[in-house]
Amino acid sequence: MNGKDARSSARPGAWKQWIIGLFPGVALVAAAVVFRGASPPAEAMAQAPIKSTSKGSATGNPRPAAPAKGTPARPVAGPAVLPRSTAAGGTAAGGSAISGAPVIRGTGAKAPPNVTTLSVVAVVNSDQITKNDLGRECVRRYGAEVLDTLLNKQLLAEACAAQGITITEQDVTEEIDRIAGKFGLPRDRWLALLREERNFTEAQYRREVVWPMLALRKASALNVQVSQQEVKTAFESEYGPKVRCRLIILDAGRIKPTPKEILALVKADPNKFGKLAQQYCEDPSVAAASGVIPPISLHTGDPKIEDAAFRLEKGQASGIIPVADGKKLVILRCEDHIPEQYIGPKDLPTVQKKLEERIRDNKTRYAAANFFADVHKRAKIINTIAEPGKKKEVPTGVVALVNGKQITYQQLMDECLIRFGGDVLDGEINRKLFTQELAKRKLAVGEQDIEAEIARAAEANGYLTPDKQPDVERWIKDITTQDGVTAELYRSDAVWPSVALKKLCEKRVQVTELDLQKGFDSNYGERVRVLAIVLSDQRQAQRVWDMARNNATDTYFSQLAQQYSVEPSSRANGGEVPPICKHSGSPEIEKEAFALKAGELSGIIALEDQFILLRCLGRTEPVQKDFAAVESELHKDIFEKKLRTEMNREFERLRDSAQIDNFLAGTVQAPKRNGAPSVGSVRPALDANGAIAPAAATSPRGPLKR
Repeated sequence: MNGKDARSSARPGAWKQWIIGLFPGVALVAAAVVFRGASPPAEAMAQAPIKSTSKGSATGNPRPAAPAKGTPARPVAGPAVLPRSTAAGGTAAGGSAISGAPVIRGTGAKAPPNVTTLSVVAVVNSDQITKNDLGRECVRRYGAEVLDTLLNKQLLAEACAAQGITITEQDVTEEIDRIAGKFGLPRDRWLALLREERNFTEAQYRREVVWPMLALRKASALNVQVSQQEVKTAFESEYGPKVRCRLIILDAGRIKPTPKEILALVKADPNKFGKLAQQYCEDPSVAAASGVIPPISLHTGDPKIEDAAFRLEKGQASGIIPVADGKKLVILRCEDHIPEQYIGPKDLPTVQKKLEERIRDNKTRYAAANFFADVHKRAKIINTIAEPGKKKEVPTGVVALVNGKQITYQQLMDECLIRFGGDVLDGEINRKLFTQELAKRKLAVGEQDIEAEIARAAEANGYLTPDKQPDVERWIKDITTQDGVTAELYRSDAVWPSVALKKLCEKRVQVTELDLQKGFDSNYGERVRVLAIVLSDQRQAQRVWDMARNNATDTYFSQLAQQYSVEPSSRANGGEVPPICKHSGSPEIEKEAFALKAGELSGIIALEDQFILLRCLGRTEPVQKDFAAVESELHKDIFEKKLRTEMNREFERLRDSAQIDNFLAGTVQAPKRNGAPSVGSVRPALDANGAIAPAAATSPRGPLKR
């Protein structure tokens, strides 16, 4: 097998992503830590890979979605019911399948049990979950990803061995000290933050991040130089002048209206740029923000856009700017020019050093990637997970060969258990609870139930065929591509748990006439159009209210919103927010809004730590006046929302009433016998008036929601 064969047998791009995860030094996995009491440096957060966990709380989510990696067995094909983790922190450290990548154990807090030495990892209401059961589930979900990493580490270990390079425990410790020092923290505190905030043990950090990074740096003999011009360019980009702009992105082949026609609308009235961006911009996130984008700085993007932006005067719109090889067209409007940030002589050397280190880290990463690309190209690799047809070319029990060296299934399973065992176990505990309760009530989840739930999810998300039937094939293709899972995992980890919970509680859900009436008023009734200002200080709110009262015009109120509102959307849009409907979940705002007439100013609405001012622009016309025409659709929508609430409660009840011994996490949970709700005593969600909350009351609308 030659180098060409090797490239075809490994997953494309997998090793490149692995390299990016190691460099630059200050942006290692640890850089994702959320610092308590201070914000982490921007460059750290920019490269922050987040370790997946399955912690969370039960919550409703109208959009079905496949589970994120690390959260298996979550019923999220309809509602996103997030399991609570009983793990105290981290997965266990353990042996390595790579001879050149030694296991280096930390000296900090007591490590959790080594999962590879346990026979039984958990007991749920007397039912065991064995290590082999958990290992198979870990491999099913993460086998391809982990095997790629093992292959990369093996190649790196061989490259080090060929050059006589040895990475000692002391080398790793010194590198951790260097990284921690960049954030002004001692090593113990740095490692504690890794453990507390990202569920990443010291052993994992040393073995999975620091050792490979050091080995790659030494094996590639990197000697990266940074020029003064590069530092100057970086300085201009970060601290130089910027331009605040709005932007409209268009497809070059747009037919109606054409890009030239849209440009003509912009030129006719540049002040309507935000509205035109909402209406025509091809990027949904930019359109939703009325074209508002982060300030444009030098040397950070397309030179044509930067050049056009810096040539514009405040309030001026650009012409059509072709980008992406002419496939996309951009129109800009200058909101303001931001002067360069002054850095005093005392602070300038520190800033320049910081920029130099960042540039060196980035150049090191790409140089290392080029080195490893050559190593990978020359390697002889057989990966049976990537190419199942080659299983006959390897001995029984072997999943891969790297230049003739074996990686066995047992090694792969152990590595998967070490890295993901804790996360996957929490999902398997939830699955065990569901299957136990289904058996207890003599219920079963069949293939027909699974297919029906997938069809419901497709329809709920607007995936319909021309004859208005659920487009299941397109839905599955998009959701699995988006979340990076297989169709099999989507069905087993997302759809099955949702169906199981629905089976357990759907008979308890009823939709009343009051629910239907409130849902009709909320979704189809008239709404109040308002401008809004959100403030965080009561005295400031009083001052702004006085100014708004003394100059009672929409234009002046909009200017006050741009100047004082602390809520980003209302501030950027001059106070414009979505119209306020009834039963939105914010009764104080609704009451004040519906009491206003066009041109009237509200009082100061206090909501927890925020103070809101409204100026009424008028009312909208009811969308639908015929209740009978939409009753069926309303019933379906309200039923689904109430069902999600009931599923959350059922999930909490199952967890709270279970005896769960989690040997991997070292935790024991006894059933909550006092006050634990029984199946027949689960209470529905009530609104402020004691009535069952309607569908529209599940979440407030617009930037005023709490």
